Amino acid sequence: MNCSSARNHLGRALALALEARPLDEDARADVLGTLACPGSEHFAQLLEGARAVRRKFFRNELHLCAIANAKSGGCTEDCAFCAQSARHKTASPRHGFLDPGKIAADAAQMKARGASRFGIVASGLELDRGDFDLLLKAVELVAATGLKADVSVGLLTPERLSQLVDAGLSGVHHTLEVAESFFPQVCTTHSYAEDVEAVRLAVAAGLFVCSGGIFGLGESWEQRAELADTLRGLGVSNVPINFLVPIPGTRMEGRPVLGQDEALGSLARFRILMPRANLRVCGGRGAVFGVPGGQGQRRLFDSAASGLMIGDYLTVAGTPAQADLDLARELGLAVVPAAGGAAAGAQGTGG
Repeated sequence: MNCSSARNHLGRALALALEARPLDEDARADVLGTLACPGSEHFAQLLEGARAVRRKFFRNELHLCAIANAKSGGCTEDCAFCAQSARHKTASPRHGFLDPGKIAADAAQMKARGASRFGIVASGLELDRGDFDLLLKAVELVAATGLKADVSVGLLTPERLSQLVDAGLSGVHHTLEVAESFFPQVCTTHSYAEDVEAVRLAVAAGLFVCSGGIFGLGESWEQRAELADTLRGLGVSNVPINFLVPIPGTRMEGRPVLGQDEALGSLARFRILMPRANLRVCGGRGAVFGVPGGQGQRRLFDSAASGLMIGDYLTVAGTPAQADLDLARELGLAVVPAAGGAAAGAQGTGG
């Protein structure tokens, strides 16, 4: 589809999104065509329309979360972008599972800076018994701070999920990373079906579930839409969006960083395909949108995104939390406390 014809059904696509209704084939095709035309008036219409959809379902809210890299490096999996894979030679930090008290102290600091959720992240496909016991204690201590305690620890059995819930678990992060059709280009050491089943189990358990993707790996626009469709079908309504930071020593070290228009277009597409989803921009924010408080960050804060990760990421330094809070206030955005917001209780709506 060329740019001149992209507008035909865009208005209709936006109208459907404002009603949280699925797009038909013509509307989807025109959204895709518009995203192929960065800098055009149609692309500008798409970005503004996606902002309107965000405002419809999230008003002026900004949802903040933070993470702790509880166990780093030595991962058995071969994800092409990941600095923590044992198959890559990187400068990524490597350490065993942190003391649960240290994790809780970090969580308390992030709560003071505006975070409402705190994710405990550990490398590897699944934890051994000793590390899982430490995780249980860390969840208990983080929940005691008043934050929503989440985990991102690979595959979890129903039995382990139950134990974590008893310890105070609020949510599970398990990002699908990419569309199923692109997954063999990214990872070969476990199946896409295993990741999908991990998300399905957490949704079925009634937990807050955060699952999204990483853009800039070489996937197509169509494959980004495929990922959105998969997430919607699973009933995921909290979607982290990451942008590749090419790490020396990984198989993706030579990939370019996405431009801001492509990143904003990706967010706009997800907002239209998943109107009610809480889109949280996480890894790669600084690489794509630049310095704290700068014009790029302003464009992001005024985009289709409704949430951000504050503080540091797993292996890359993040934006200082206070800079994000200052910019949010300047732009009239309301940071959402732990149990509040228009999206509270939306889990499982599928978008």
